[in-house]
Amino acid sequence: MLKIAVDAMGGDRAPGAVVEGALLAARDLEVQIILVGQKEVIEQTLSQHAPTASSIEVVPASETVAMDESPSAALKKRDSSMAVACELMRQGRVQAVVSAGNSGAMMATGMFVLGNLPQVDRPAILVVIPTRGKGTVIIDAGANVDCKPRHLVQFGLMGSIYSERVLGVPSPRVGVLSNGEEEGKGNDLTRAASEQLADTSLNYIGYVEGTDIFSGEVHVVVCDGFTGNVTIKTIEGLAGFMVGALKEAVQQSALSRLGYLLSRKSLHRAYARLDHTEYGGAPLLGLNGVAIVAHGGAGPKEIKNAVRAAKETVSHDVNRHIIEVLGETGDMGNEKSERLPRRIWQRVRSKLESLGDKPASQEEGRENKRGGKG
Repeated sequence: MLKIAVDAMGGDRAPGAVVEGALLAARDLEVQIILVGQKEVIEQTLSQHAPTASSIEVVPASETVAMDESPSAALKKRDSSMAVACELMRQGRVQAVVSAGNSGAMMATGMFVLGNLPQVDRPAILVVIPTRGKGTVIIDAGANVDCKPRHLVQFGLMGSIYSERVLGVPSPRVGVLSNGEEEGKGNDLTRAASEQLADTSLNYIGYVEGTDIFSGEVHVVVCDGFTGNVTIKTIEGLAGFMVGALKEAVQQSALSRLGYLLSRKSLHRAYARLDHTEYGGAPLLGLNGVAIVAHGGAGPKEIKNAVRAAKETVSHDVNRHIIEVLGETGDMGNEKSERLPRRIWQRVRSKLESLGDKPASQEEGRENKRGGKG
């Protein structure tokens, strides 16, 4: 049975909502859940529910990562629930990790503990947007604010693999998000990335605009993390506004309330398609492992669906396909000098592991050095 570690202390509603969602996943998804965090707190929360299934295990971790904590501060917490969960995956004791905690800290911890897949310079956050079809993938949705063209090429390749393998889209259409579809639009980054993407084996269709995300005409929207995060937050805000406006309209008169009663089944089906909790969490593609980040305010249903997203990513062997495809494309123009920061990062990590705990001043110095590398 597939084993998935869940960060029980991550998220605004942890541990209650996280534990409840993990229990739902263990019951409905045929997976074994390992809850990681403060053991007494987790066991007390478990006691508030029906008898715990044998598919639930608790692994202790003494520290937690706050939602507003910096990635460098989170990396110092070697016994945080987030770090211990990733370590379980590195050791092969679980096949995936799910956390509703600080996404920046999760990315940094995942890179530090697990490392990247071969040929992947930077992992990226992938988000599935509900559309008329099987969903549109946006990548990167916030992990990398400053990118180079080759990073966007890697994002496009990883997003296409996810769309095809997990969402079941044959030959996904890939586009670069820009301020217009014409070739002269965009900036230096998008123009260079577009030229490189056109030379790959992807079904690349060129520039796409924000209005194309919901049309079903594009399956993978590629962008830097800054643009992607703004796009995602705008979509979430608009969806919340629309739901609120609809509720207000329904309550305006007796006739409108009657209309709602007559059409509520159809409205509920439409809402289910727009509900981001149905899609669970966002995969951190490019890590040497499977990590899913759920929304910070995730409730039980979203935690359950985040576990489902983790199970699907593992079951469809997404990482193996990423390795194969990126291996076929080679370095995609990487220069030797561009790989230097990764080697420095690996040396810093090795030295930290060998030295163990050091005085705060020394640790802070190392974190400052590591934070300066891209």
